Amino acid sequence: MKEQLAELLKQGRAALLAAESLDQLQEARVGLLGKKGSMTAVMKGMGRLSAEERPVIGALANSVKVEIEDLFEERSAAVREQELQQRLASEQIDVTLPGRTAARGTKHPITLVTEEITEIFSSLGFGVEEGPEVEQDFYNFEALNMPKDHPARDMQDTFYISEDVVLRTHTSPVQIRAMLKHAPPVRVIAPGTVYRRDSDLTHTPMFHQIEGFLVDRDITFGDLKGILTTFISQFFGKGIGVRFRPSFFPFTEPSAEVDIQCVICGGSGCRVCKKSGWLEILGSGMIDPEVFKSVNYDYQKYSGFAFGMGIERIAMLKYGVNDLRLFFENDTRFLRQF
Repeated sequence: MKEQLAELLKQGRAALLAAESLDQLQEARVGLLGKKGSMTAVMKGMGRLSAEERPVIGALANSVKVEIEDLFEERSAAVREQELQQRLASEQIDVTLPGRTAARGTKHPITLVTEEITEIFSSLGFGVEEGPEVEQDFYNFEALNMPKDHPARDMQDTFYISEDVVLRTHTSPVQIRAMLKHAPPVRVIAPGTVYRRDSDLTHTPMFHQIEGFLVDRDITFGDLKGILTTFISQFFGKGIGVRFRPSFFPFTEPSAEVDIQCVICGGSGCRVCKKSGWLEILGSGMIDPEVFKSVNYDYQKYSGFAFGMGIERIAMLKYGVNDLRLFFENDTRFLRQF
């Protein structure tokens, strides 16, 4: 067996030195040391050896195996280096070509406006709450003073999943959930996605709103005006005109819509403001006592106000966008501007 092992080592060296590629080297190694290789065939004769010969032959076989493995690693490194040099010599790189820069994304304008509004109200002491977009009728309508037969439901153009489950039509349900979770005083805004069955230049089936409310002792309409005037001044700039017009919402009484001086014409009158010089931006009012009853607040002890605005409308005014659908078409030519 010593002669067989010596011959195996000789053949192994020759095979590995003759190999010119990594594939050929691996093929030679498997032929020598694999399960069906030459070493395995030689070692099958170990059973015929005496007890004194076996350790000697075993040590010699291990030495042969180690030498073949070392030569394999040495030759592999040499072949890799040779292939690299050949590739470098054959390939050409034009260093004058411009580099390929990775495209960089930016935040969507709706996200930018949402974050700015949230930051302003956070600085005024408002926390942020979220709620489910698939909402129960109780939170979306009934707790907001809109029972089953209330005509204000017709204003919502609701997507019904079942008789008692809807896609929320506004973020006001978060107001109910927050008041059920927190005892007064509470001061919260709730940004989120809402859904209505409407689609044209100024409406989409899915859009975004921010609801806000404050409940505490001795809250008045003057507090509402102060908070909203401060927000408008910080968002649109100091000196912009603001007015409150009487309106109606089922869950506030009294209610008011808030207008700002037209940001397009500066109040002189244009097509956007329909020559009025004013643009409506949000609805607001004092929370109706019936809403407090739904959340077990003592309406004789506490009062509060609520407001809500469409983020797309605010974004259109801020950025001068004239078509609401641009926010949802994902046209990179439009989005790149932000």
